[in-house]
Amino acid sequence: MGESVAEATITSWLKEVGDTIEMDEPVLEIATDKVDSEVPSEVDGVLVEKFFNVDDVVQVGQVIAVIEIEGDDESESVSSSEEAEGQDQEEVAEQVMETIAVTKETVAPIVSNGERFYSPLVKNIAKQEGVSQQELEAISGSGKDGRVTKNDILGYIEGRGGATQEPVVQNIETPVAPSKSVERPKATTAPVVSNGEDEIMEMTRMGKIIAHHMVESVQTSAHVQSFIEADVTAIWNWRKKVKDGFMKREGENLTFTPIFMEAIAKALRDFSMMNISLQGDTIVKKKNINLGMAAALPDGNLIVPVIKNADQLNLVGMTKQVNDLANRARLNKLKPDDIQDGTYTVTNVGTFGSIMGTPIINQPQVGILALGAIRKVPAVIETPEGDFIGIRYKMFLSHSYDHRVVNGALGGQFVKAVKDYLEAWDSHREI
Repeated sequence: MGESVAEATITSWLKEVGDTIEMDEPVLEIATDKVDSEVPSEVDGVLVEKFFNVDDVVQVGQVIAVIEIEGDDESESVSSSEEAEGQDQEEVAEQVMETIAVTKETVAPIVSNGERFYSPLVKNIAKQEGVSQQELEAISGSGKDGRVTKNDILGYIEGRGGATQEPVVQNIETPVAPSKSVERPKATTAPVVSNGEDEIMEMTRMGKIIAHHMVESVQTSAHVQSFIEADVTAIWNWRKKVKDGFMKREGENLTFTPIFMEAIAKALRDFSMMNISLQGDTIVKKKNINLGMAAALPDGNLIVPVIKNADQLNLVGMTKQVNDLANRARLNKLKPDDIQDGTYTVTNVGTFGSIMGTPIINQPQVGILALGAIRKVPAVIETPEGDFIGIRYKMFLSHSYDHRVVNGALGGQFVKAVKDYLEAWDSHREI
């Protein structure tokens, strides 16, 4: 489900115990903070056991159900005693080591909770070294607010014997039944105070998770904003001239969004240190430019589908990608892959009439650009014959960036490059 997804909520079971299931047939529906999707069966068989109920939150990697498939008859199988007699000590040792490796791979993933946040780097080290959630919570963190750093977990591993320490497998023949519930911290909330005329509404599941992520992002990154105004008169007039012909030829509506996305992708190519992610104390410079595009869902929440390799698309390809992702977002038909691997995010606050905004960074990215509403305003126009006042189409670009790794010069130069690309638009461009 992607590296950034640690858990999902079961929203409905499509099959009951005893039902026959075909390969690729959906068994249940799940929901994350990003997208809802079906889980198909990988085999033909019969559903014999379910370990979780509707509304249970399940960690990625946990067993959720058992499907019985047809196998060899007992008479055709080799007995375990005969098989054991034919194995030498070396083969047995290899089996044990393989089982240990599987145990380490299937250990419950490390998750952050309301009290402690673990960076992706720390989680990855814990997974590789077989450090459990319980062990990690016992480590005294030296980072801000007691956060466990890379040095903290490496010091713990070295103290307990390093990477050579293996988990103890007491019985490799009997599989351990998965837990039926996930231990979750109970948040203490203040009682709701209202009079009899107020309407009390529970936040949606997605709304709660988005709220948590927004607060976590603000607490993680040092948010700084740069604002710049761009003259998009040439783009306005050019689009007005070509949009009808584009619709007839391509069957697509040419909006301003793909034009802006093209300029942003070019600027990211020029300033590659904006196309990075910060994981703990490690900077990951991304090879691909994958633009996240904030889109509204029918329930009012936002989702960020991703345009992969945006710098390699021409304007026709960019328009088709933008329209396709926006339409499927409105219809709740996005797939998990559509929202993965974003390297930089763009949000169009001008859609709602805002002229500028201060968007929150989509972790672990380091920047997000808000596009303000295009307005017709009086402006000073410079000519060889002198300056005069004219009517121009202008908009504000609001750039939020992570000041831990992006200084004011880089943040300002990047958004200035976007402005320059927009203002240098060729009014005679063919599409």
